[in-house]
Amino acid sequence: MASVTQTACTIAGTTIAPVSTQALADFNAAYDQYANIPCTGTLNAAYTNAALTLAPGVYCSAAAVTFTDTTLTLDGQGDPDATWIFKVGTGGTGALTGTNLSVVMTNGGEPCNVYWWVAEAVTMTTSAFQGTLLAGAAITMTGLAGNTTPFNGNALSKAAVTLTGVTVAGCKAPAGPGKPRGKCNQGVGNGPEGCDPGNSNQGRVSPFGSNDEAGGVPGNPGRKGGNKK
Repeated sequence: MASVTQTACTIAGTTIAPVSTQALADFNAAYDQYANIPCTGTLNAAYTNAALTLAPGVYCSAAAVTFTDTTLTLDGQGDPDATWIFKVGTGGTGALTGTNLSVVMTNGGEPCNVYWWVAEAVTMTTSAFQGTLLAGAAITMTGLAGNTTPFNGNALSKAAVTLTGVTVAGCKAPAGPGKPRGKCNQGVGNGPEGCDPGNSNQGRVSPFGSNDEAGGVPGNPGRKGGNKK
């Protein structure tokens, strides 16, 4: 990111700007690899006064997406390693905008297992937003949906990040599927594990891919052809 501007913010985590050459290279590599992760579902261009519940998966929109007065519930279905990836602007352009958007985790879902890849800018206003952002342009976040509602995630951007009146609880995991785990299963893919080796079923398309089988999607692992070249 080029710069970080904070006004009336509480941040639990690390703020880095400008970043090192290696950190920039790592972010660019992860950003490009997320762009290649296959979609399993779609997002509408706009949600207004909506209540949307989504199971784990990879949800995409070719262009911009706007959430207004909307509750997005991410249902982990009892799996603490359930992963959601949202891709906005897969057609080349597209921003993510949220006003009074609430992202709610339920049934074991974890905010640090939610990832938002965005082709262009991200703007969140009075929103209870959750997940790690990987933005192709600036990130602007203003206000919370409530006095005790933090933004659980990381704000990673190719441009400036501006936070005003936001409480941030950064994720310890890197910008890739899964969360840190002490042990890994190196056998047949059994879900994103967040360790190395791990990230089962992510294969070559994950920024933190493993030696497990390619194919499938988060929440639907298993041997599906192996890592063929």
